[in-house]
Amino acid sequence: MAGGNERSMKALKEVWKRAENSLCVDCGKPDPDWASSTLGVFICLSCSGIHRNIPSISKVKSLKMDYWDDAQVQFLAKHGNAVTKAIYEAHIPIYYYQPTYNDCQVLREQWIRAKYERKEFTEPGKQLPYSDGVKEGILWKRGRDNGQFLPRKFLLSEREGCLKYFTKQDAKEPKINVKIDVINATFQPEKIGNPNGLQITYLKDNKTRNIFVYHESGKEIVDWFNAIRSVQFHYLKVAFPIASDNEIKNRLTRNFLKEGYMEKTGPKQREAFKKRWFTLDHRRLMYFKDPLDAFAKGEVFVGSGENGYSVQKGLPSGTQGNFSWHYGITIVTPDREYLFTCETETDQLEWIRAFTSVINQAMTPQEYAIEAYFKFKS
Repeated sequence: MAGGNERSMKALKEVWKRAENSLCVDCGKPDPDWASSTLGVFICLSCSGIHRNIPSISKVKSLKMDYWDDAQVQFLAKHGNAVTKAIYEAHIPIYYYQPTYNDCQVLREQWIRAKYERKEFTEPGKQLPYSDGVKEGILWKRGRDNGQFLPRKFLLSEREGCLKYFTKQDAKEPKINVKIDVINATFQPEKIGNPNGLQITYLKDNKTRNIFVYHESGKEIVDWFNAIRSVQFHYLKVAFPIASDNEIKNRLTRNFLKEGYMEKTGPKQREAFKKRWFTLDHRRLMYFKDPLDAFAKGEVFVGSGENGYSVQKGLPSGTQGNFSWHYGITIVTPDREYLFTCETETDQLEWIRAFTSVINQAMTPQEYAIEAYFKFKS
């Protein structure tokens, strides 16, 4: 018996160390140490918890702590991540958001359920709930002034190229009608205080507006998210006919590069520093009094290094404004310097890395137009 167990463990380790099995099959996290004995895939601890919630599909075991018999090891060897991906991820729409280990629980859970439970990607041309160009339903939306979440009717239309919401179920006219090409959507469960919380942002008069929504169903809110991406993709295909699918995919919804509190001072750099919530959405650095504010109090454009933008650790010597946090950051632009302080050195270094990643990228023609608007406004 002991010899058989040693043989099985040796065979298991050989399958485990194959290059194809070095990342979690579902989220891409390195060094997965769990596996599904019924699907034949290698997964991380976090994804194993999701698999455990669908026992009719997946039976999970630890590769380090659990016993694997010969038949189970042979099943893993026959399948593995590459073979299983070829089956369950054969026909993923290019616009569908495939989450990573950095993404929130609801995105990862619905991705796993879509693959193995609902088998959404196993057949070509399958009709999916987020692929027909129109979606209508109720989402709980946070009120701009009172902060209460109330049910509101939302309508997404590819034909009209817009997202609308209505304050009443039977309302004829929408409260807001937003063009699909100015929308971003990103999951914000912690900020919104709901595991299915989604932040929808859009540009109005070149200013950013936030809408915070959620749905009780994780599947429904993820379907809304991918429906927005689907409509955006098809809209941009028409608008930019020579662009490749991958180029268009990269212009769909995006996660914010960095969010968190910093202190800031005014343009004269003599005012007291005030604590604000900051969001870096690529080249737009927005700041809010509260993380759930509908409108930013102000925005800073962060251009490229070749156009005179840079980030520096610390504040200029002789800075006069009073500040309670002592880890400074200076953003240098062609027109002025912006001064911020962070509570910890870790926050400071993370913000500097985020700013540097933006500044090191060349600007697109559209971003030059945005920069011109910011200069005109100031």
